[in-house]
Amino acid sequence: MFRRLSEIEETNLNLTVDGQGISARAGDSVAAAMLAAGIIQCRITPVSGAPRAPWCLMGVCFECLVTIDGIANRQACLVRARPGMDVETGRGKREVG
Repeated sequence: MFRRLSEIEETNLNLTVDGQGISARAGDSVAAAMLAAGIIQCRITPVSGAPRAPWCLMGVCFECLVTIDGIANRQACLVRARPGMDVETGRGKREVG
């Protein structure tokens, strides 16, 4: 469903989402990289268990919350993809230490 508009050769970055390796282009947000790789679900709501995906892609809706490099509740649409980044999608409520 989501694909790039052009097939221009650009430098690819490698990152992982839930242990799965994906590639991103320089300048991609984490959400854009996930969508281009076919990963549309960022989290599952704690109340109803409904899947959520990036919606507004500009930081307003908070549907794209993920854990990035161990830091929870990051908006994937606002974080630029970096090489070696480790992204985890959300599943239910967070445990508070």
